[in-house]
Amino acid sequence: MTDIFETSIKTSTGKALRREEMVINMGPQHPSTHGVLRLEVVADGEIVIDVIPHIGYLHRCFEKHAENMTGYQQVVPYVDRMDYCAAMNMDFGYVLAVEKLLGIQVPERVEYIRVIMAELQRVASHLIAAGTYGLDIGAFTPFLYMFRERERILDLFEMTCGARLLYNYMWVGGVSHDLPPGFIDKAKDFCQYFKPKIKEYNDLLSYNEIFIKRTANVGVLPGDVAIAYGCSGPVLRGSGVDFDLRRDDPYSVYHKFDWKPEIGKGEMGAVGDCWDRYIVRIREMIQSINIVEQALNQIPEGDVATAIPKRIRPNAGDVYVRTESARGELGFYVISDGTAKPFRIKARSPSFVNLSVIPEISRGGMIADLVAIAGSLDIVLGEVDR
Repeated sequence: MTDIFETSIKTSTGKALRREEMVINMGPQHPSTHGVLRLEVVADGEIVIDVIPHIGYLHRCFEKHAENMTGYQQVVPYVDRMDYCAAMNMDFGYVLAVEKLLGIQVPERVEYIRVIMAELQRVASHLIAAGTYGLDIGAFTPFLYMFRERERILDLFEMTCGARLLYNYMWVGGVSHDLPPGFIDKAKDFCQYFKPKIKEYNDLLSYNEIFIKRTANVGVLPGDVAIAYGCSGPVLRGSGVDFDLRRDDPYSVYHKFDWKPEIGKGEMGAVGDCWDRYIVRIREMIQSINIVEQALNQIPEGDVATAIPKRIRPNAGDVYVRTESARGELGFYVISDGTAKPFRIKARSPSFVNLSVIPEISRGGMIADLVAIAGSLDIVLGEVDR
């Protein structure tokens, strides 16, 4: 009897392939991998037997860059480039870590400005995630609608600090610029403009019959499995786990606002499927806009530069600070040796951790489903290959 294993042909993990199986490379240059990610797919016809993610094509080297800077403030532009779709959220986590190391208390106005920028950035990031996700599955129009709204957010960022993608805005001890005249009114106008757009997105994409068939009951990630893998953010909440660092391990002034985390409920299929992960991001945008409106109404007066240190030289020690970025738990572990130069900076990347779950939720699906599954995780490769 012929052996059903072809032992001379193996996957990158050393597993021998059966004769009817084949290896297909999706990426690293492939639009649906959202960057330079290579997925080594073991397939039996159209059925996915296994998926092995291969990373490291971007060569970001953020952590080594950070250790070779001559000061802590110089690291901020590199933090921006980790998650270039949500640079404000990256800045927020890093400066909080260094401020904790220094024992700095920033002015309350700075806290409000940071929350406003972080939540506007969350909306902008989720608009990219949802728009490109529709594009992955074949819906072009929602992509144009969502990028239209994102441009208005970038206008607000440009109005404040002059940049539209990489901001270097949140500094240790404060922010680079106070809000310019007219910002608050323009931001309030955007919030009122944006709220009705959610219905447009739902009519165009969320409740589109084809979109539902492509995403419901696909890539199901049960809550216990998500926790076991260390998933966070919309990926974790999409699995029905009610956990958000802004509420459960509060930082800055999030405790002063009335809002709630959104979780997946299995409305179109199983809890934790691709549709749940998508709809959590759509609904989170509404919550973020609510936070922004409250912050704009409550923001106090003050000088945003009073706590910015002339020289940053923390005592020897270490801190770990985590924040809720657009993709989940972003953590910074910073070690100081008492000099002005960072001794060690380690970033805990939510995209990196969330990506690890792809094999678990892809096996047994179709190759076409793999496109929907990868897109539903909303990874950014600059953060994965940090």
